[in-house]
Amino acid sequence: MIKNISQFNQDFLKDNKDNIVNEDKQELTPPAAPNKKLKYKTAPLWKDLLLLLVKIASVILVFVLLFTFLFGIVRYSDASMNPSIKDGDLVIFYRYTQSGFLPGDVIVLEINGQKQVRRVVAAAGDTVDIADGLIINGAMQHEPGIYQKTERYAEGADFPLTVPEGSVFVLGDNRAGAEDSRIYGPVQIKDTLGKVMTVIRRRDI
Repeated sequence: MIKNISQFNQDFLKDNKDNIVNEDKQELTPPAAPNKKLKYKTAPLWKDLLLLLVKIASVILVFVLLFTFLFGIVRYSDASMNPSIKDGDLVIFYRYTQSGFLPGDVIVLEINGQKQVRRVVAAAGDTVDIADGLIINGAMQHEPGIYQKTERYAEGADFPLTVPEGSVFVLGDNRAGAEDSRIYGPVQIKDTLGKVMTVIRRRDI
């Protein structure tokens, strides 16, 4: 009986020897070394500066293209549009005006090589007369913001006149002495540069 028990213990140890060794090895296995911190490479300073310069150049290019093909800017330099637009103001206008203009629109035009800013008072097909005031299609005009009477010039266009197709009749808001369609007649739309969008007022320092 004792022999059988001893033989059983020997057989058990023999059969489980590998498992016991493996368990001992697992217990004696040293802990894994901690992960090293990852190092991130930073871009050189010259690359950051180059990227900044590219962004600035892109913004400048966009502005140049916009104000070359879509918008325009002109410095106003006479008193014909007082008080709406004063001498020294910057006028920003929109170039694409294929649809034409309506009475009341303020436009930029070029007459004899000089840029002017004037207000449209009559469009194609309208009849304009000046007799003790501005008369459009037989109706006396009452214009807000116009503080002087509209009068004819001794030398200028003949009235009444009908504005031809593809043209507009323009006047300066400062009716006394303004150079406008009372002198050079209706203006062809092809001689206009665009419609005024906004005015940047000059401020005296």
